This record gives sequence, structure tokens and C-alpha cells, in this order.
Amino acid sequence: MDKMVWFITGTGRGMGVDIARAALAAGHAVVATARNTDTVTAALGQEEDLLAVKLDVTDPSDAEAAVQAAVDRFGRIDVLVNNAGNFYAGFFEEISPDDFRAQVETTLFGPMNVTRAVLPVMRKQRSGLIVAISSTAGIVGQEFCTAYAASKFGVEGWMESLSPEVAPFGIRTMLVEPGFFRTELLSPESTNYAKPSLDDYAERTEQTVAAWKGMNGQQGGDPAKLANALVQLAGQDEPPLRFVAGADAVETVEKKAKDLLAQADAYRELSSNLAHDDV
Repeated sequence: MDKMVWFITGTGRGMGVDIARAALAAGHAVVATARNTDTVTAALGQEEDLLAVKLDVTDPSDAEAAVQAAVDRFGRIDVLVNNAGNFYAGFFEEISPDDFRAQVETTLFGPMNVTRAVLPVMRKQRSGLIVAISSTAGIVGQEFCTAYAASKFGVEGWMESLSPEVAPFGIRTMLVEPGFFRTELLSPESTNYAKPSLDDYAERTEQTVAAWKGMNGQQGGDPAKLANALVQLAGQDEPPLRFVAGADAVETVEKKAKDLLAQADAYRELSSNLAHDDV
């Protein structure tokens, strides 16, 4: 089937807008979701093959209603793109428990809520593709990103485990691991910085916040090109389980792979002699 129905979260701004535009330009139908549908209409206009639907990904009932609206309008859902996200930045000791949970609610449980609502539709169809926009932060952790990395590492493990569960129903999954793209993730609307509270972190916090803010709008990756790549990959009979997006992301993943091999080898003898003596 050449024309597919795309269900995309977080299409009020940022990369979600680019993905929706690319899918529409390729002749597909798009269900564009956001907390406020006015932002979707402002970004994408109105088209026959475009349906703007309210969706707060942290609300399971919202997800179910949005999926029902998509099926009522287009009859099916072929591609789900879990894109909606935000960024709670800060050192672990300074991120409040509530903010840490809010990060995980949006960027881990949010995609789970939407996927749980979409899967019965795809199982009935015996086809579909579930795309999760992860991050290199789901591959490599770094300071000031404990909450975000925790949520993205969770996305990686969840999707890897989900893939074989749904494959018998003709449903495929694809993890997308972008490096630094010129999206709105680092904008004030998407990034929340932990309030400085500990002198031991004060200088590093000031330097790190300045660096992150300075990077906003200067990232090397073009989100429109990434969106076009996703549309191309989604059209394949066997989309990749992982798409490492951006030259910087490829470099990050390669280094992590080498580091893991080196760490496994460093204590190979000790690790290989931990079995029961009677084995």
C-alpha cells in the first residue's frame, strides 16, 4: 500500500512538524497530535489528508481518544511516530524528584501510553511500524542529563523488547537515535533547568547551562532531512531496528560499542570463573 496513515506525536512545533510535512509531501495521510491543536494548524495549515488531534501523551485516556479519532477518519494507522518530548536538565542531586518523574512520564511512559492505544489497531491489521525517537542520550549517559538519559535508556530497552513481541503480527519497530539536530529541544519552551541549590555544583551548573543555551539554534543536523529519511525508511519492507541519525551520532555509537567491548574484555578471566564448581 503506497499511501499510509501516519500518527505523529508532538507536532505542534519542532521535529514533529518536519516529520508531518515530509509524510504529507510524500502523499501520506497524517494524524498530527499535540496538547493544543491550534499549534498544529498554525504550523501545518489545513489539508484533506491532515487531521489535528489533541493529545497529552501522559494521559492514557487522551491517547485512546486520539487513536479512535484517527481510525474514525482514516480507518487505520500504519506508522506511529513517538516524537513528543522535553528536557529536564541538571545535576541529579539538584533535579527534584517531581521533575525527574515528569521527565520519565513524558519521554518514556508517554510513548508507552500511545503505543498501548495503537497496538490493537495494528494487530487487527496485521501490519504497522512503531517508531520511537530516542537519542544518543539513550546510548551514552553524560552529566547534567541524568533524567533525560534515564528516560531514553528506558525507551531503548522497551523498544528492543517490544520488537520480538509484536513481530508475529506483522508489526515492525524502529529506534531513531539522533545526534544534535537544530530542533526546539533546547529552547525555553522545551528545556527546564534544575534550580541551583548546592554550592558544590554551582560553577559547573553555570558553565553547563551557558553551553546548552549557546548550542540552541546552532546544532549541525537538519531536522527536515531527518524527516525525509524517516519517510524513506518507513516505506521499506524491513525498516531497520535502529537508525543512527547524524554523523555525530554514528561516532557516538561506534565509540560506545568499542568501550563496551573493552570493558567486557578487561576482566574476562575474572568474569569467566564465576560459575558454581559443580557446573
